[in-house]
Parts: sequence; C-alpha cells; structure tokens
Amino acid sequence: MVRTPLTPWERQRGERFGALLRQARGDRSMVDVAAAAGVSAETLRKIETGRAPTPAFFTVAALAAALEVSLDELAAACVRDSDCGEQALSA
Repeated sequence: MVRTPLTPWERQRGERFGALLRQARGDRSMVDVAAAAGVSAETLRKIETGRAPTPAFFTVAALAAALEVSLDELAAACVRDSDCGEQALSA
C-alpha cells in the first residue's frame, strides 16, 4: 500500500498536535506517559516531533486519557484557523 504524501498543512497540523502533547506531558517523562497510554516511547517521540503526523485514533485516545486531555481539546487545537466555525474533524 502506497500512502499519498502529506500536504504542508497536514505536516503543520501534526507539529501542532505534537507540541500540544509535549505541553500536556509537562515534566512527566516520555516513558511514563507512553507506558500509561500503552504505546511505545518511540511512538510518542515520533508523534511529539511531528514525524508521525497522523497517528491512529486509538493511539490519540489513549494518549489523551493518559494526559487527562479531552479529545475535543485535541481536535480543536488541530483545526485550521479558517475552519473554526466548522466541525473539527470530518469523515
């Protein structure tokens, strides 16, 4: 299966998402948060640095629970500025 290249906006969204997770993690170690979420520290590192800009929903949900951040807050942080009045996520 060949993945289509990400657009510049998708890359930026992944970087914003990673920054939000880093901020929410605070002084907790990456290893502790990853273990609490049931993902590898390498997976969390890739997401936080934007190298994995489109993580799976269940990975995002597990990280949100481990960091005590709502999925709504994460989605709102990743929506385009011009989309503020619209749904944060679409099918």
